[in-house]
Amino acid sequence: MDLLQRDQQYIMNTYKRLPIVIKKAKGNYLIDETNTRYLDFFAGIAVNSLGHSHKAIQKAMKVQMKQFLHLSNYFATESVVSLAKQLTHLSGLDQVFFTNSGTEATEAAMKLARKATRSIQSDQLEFVALHESFHGRTLGALSLTGQMKYQEPFRPLIPLVKHIERNNIAQLRNAISEKTSAIFLEVIQGESGVQPLSEPFLQAVMELQAHYHFLIVVDEIQTGLYRTGIPFAFQRTPLKPDIITVAKSLGGGLPIGAVIATGEVASAFKPGDHGSTFGGNPFVAALGSALLDEMAKPEFQRQLKNNSAQLKAGLLELQNQYPHVIQEIRGEGFMLGLECGQKATLIQKAALKYHLLLNVTNQTVIRLLPPLTLTSKELQAFFVAFKESIDEVVLL
Repeated sequence: MDLLQRDQQYIMNTYKRLPIVIKKAKGNYLIDETNTRYLDFFAGIAVNSLGHSHKAIQKAMKVQMKQFLHLSNYFATESVVSLAKQLTHLSGLDQVFFTNSGTEATEAAMKLARKATRSIQSDQLEFVALHESFHGRTLGALSLTGQMKYQEPFRPLIPLVKHIERNNIAQLRNAISEKTSAIFLEVIQGESGVQPLSEPFLQAVMELQAHYHFLIVVDEIQTGLYRTGIPFAFQRTPLKPDIITVAKSLGGGLPIGAVIATGEVASAFKPGDHGSTFGGNPFVAALGSALLDEMAKPEFQRQLKNNSAQLKAGLLELQNQYPHVIQEIRGEGFMLGLECGQKATLIQKAALKYHLLLNVTNQTVIRLLPPLTLTSKELQAFFVAFKESIDEVVLL
């Protein structure tokens, strides 16, 4: 019995596996059992931002392993404090609570927001979120996630959550009131097909906050840490968040999440209000700190800027050649969505033959989330394989 068969036998059926078995990963490639190398445009779904087996991550692993892997949150540890300091400097906010995942960061943000606002006004308890958003799969986070296909099997969810259409200012104004505790936003909605929020909509959020004094929670779980070319996607918008949630690439490939908040909001949490056994694990925090050090280097910044521009320009050329296939290109930096209709899944399958790994989200969108370390040479390899994949589908 091969691995995929054993996987089906012993693992709960919640994932659609690709029909290949990976035995090794190096740089920006995955290598299967036959030693075939696949250019990885999944990057662990925006997790492996420095690719695989990066030297800085491996070095941090070795150093921290010699000290300790885990203590508990009864002790302050250097790597955890260092990572928190880096996140506050990048975001402009003040304090951090560490979790194990993005979903847990969402849960913590919900608790923090509710406690912070109800201490001022006891009935300020409602949350507003967007249709087609994605904030996680636990019951609390799922209540914010505005997608019926994920919610329906698990109802009833938590009450006092309103959902409005993306970029619909009229619905936004109708949803917000004195009872609103917080609004949860992804500046670019990843799961729904890389859908950006408009500047007028975000400006309206800021104007309403000035009147109703609710909190703005920005979900940067997928968009954060240079995925869109800058530290956080909100930093090119009018938003001034009170809380930010982060995860995905933060642990350099291992699980960690974080809630970053202003000092005023963070002060609502008192000892015992929230906690996590493994949240802020010193080993993972050391990897996160090494990751951010690497991303801060001028050479990394230059390569990211140049190659993300090269990716966008090349895709626009392909769109000119295949306007009936690539109907729209959305997103920023190395987070792009190609609207390809029913051809999206066909292109994904064809790309496997050309040793290119592509992800499809929302059924019709090819979502490109390559490692941020992608080289110019690897970009050229991507364009060759991607064009061949499109040609194969066009000829069907």
